[in-house]
Amino acid sequence: MRPAPSRCGTNFKGGILAGISKISHLFCYPGSGGCTLYRMFIDEAKISIKAGHGGAGAASFLREKYNPWGGPDGGNGGAGGNVTFKALRGESTLVKFKYKKIFAADNGERGRGRSRQGGNGDSIEITVPCGTVIKDLETDEILCDLTKDGDTYLAVEGGIGGKGNEHFKSSTMQAPKFSQPGMPGGARDLKLELKLLADVGLVGLPNAGKSTLISRLTSAKPKIADYPFTTLHPKIGVVEADEGSFVIGDMPGLIEGAHEGKGLGTRFLKHIERTAVLCHLVDVSDTDPDRIMTEFDTVQKELKNYSDDLLAKQELVILTKIDAVSDSDLLGEIEKRFKGRDLEVLSISAVAGKNLDILVRKLYVLVEESRKIRAEEEDKKAEEEADEGYDS
Repeated sequence: MRPAPSRCGTNFKGGILAGISKISHLFCYPGSGGCTLYRMFIDEAKISIKAGHGGAGAASFLREKYNPWGGPDGGNGGAGGNVTFKALRGESTLVKFKYKKIFAADNGERGRGRSRQGGNGDSIEITVPCGTVIKDLETDEILCDLTKDGDTYLAVEGGIGGKGNEHFKSSTMQAPKFSQPGMPGGARDLKLELKLLADVGLVGLPNAGKSTLISRLTSAKPKIADYPFTTLHPKIGVVEADEGSFVIGDMPGLIEGAHEGKGLGTRFLKHIERTAVLCHLVDVSDTDPDRIMTEFDTVQKELKNYSDDLLAKQELVILTKIDAVSDSDLLGEIEKRFKGRDLEVLSISAVAGKNLDILVRKLYVLVEESRKIRAEEEDKKAEEEADEGYDS
């Protein structure tokens, strides 16, 4: 029997995001002479966070040798620590929240005599991958969407420290014997969802050639085999075009009934909600036009059942494995059927490298168009917010 793997101390660079992220876990089998990589892709997590309570104010009186009735000198309590989220490019999954689910900042210190204020509680900063959506667990309200490296979100604030009795002295109350307690810090239960940031999303039935394509276009190294569901979680990589680059994501294959949980379900489709372009890969090696159109419609139906917004995206139909099609007239007939639906179609062979350069150029143009539209929308939104601020 093979021994259980143990955590390995070997240091590697690289990872699932093809130069963007890092390896999550590394184990090796004793006596194997090498290391076996296990990446645990976690894209959802539920956690509880709690800010620190404010420290209580002090109720004390100055007592000195020559000043026995010096008056109230209780200092204020310190503020509780905050809980903040920060997006980091180096993070790749939410796996760390699988093992730690409660995060609490420190409480503020109590005030002390001689007008000494208590120290503030230490705040905590929770780092998450870029593309993390933070939701309220009870209401499912989206609180924040951290898409850029360095984006921060103040989730809960620490409580204010209480006032010491020195604060309450006056001409009519020269010796107050009370102080304020500190205010409680905020607390909430949250749901974290990771949506990968890719410009192009690859969808299709299992074994449509998605993993082979992304391995040819990028430095990502997905598992490739001749059986279904070799892709068990999303993978992304960077495609270098002549004019620039873009990010492409490979989603696990869909089957009929995926929206009902069959196969791997539609869980990973949330990762293409941010994409600008959908590439629908269709295997034409069987050369049966009716079957090909039926399989295409199956995936389209699953996309629609998940969200109408997915079908509203720019879509490019990619006919794969054309190196296995010897009848060019038959391939032309298949292309004609897709064009008859007003769909843009391109035939490729990832194995033979045929038309991959054309594909990269097409995708880059589509991505650049979407980037310009997005930039214009963001500029318009910023102008509207500035106008609203000026009016108020």
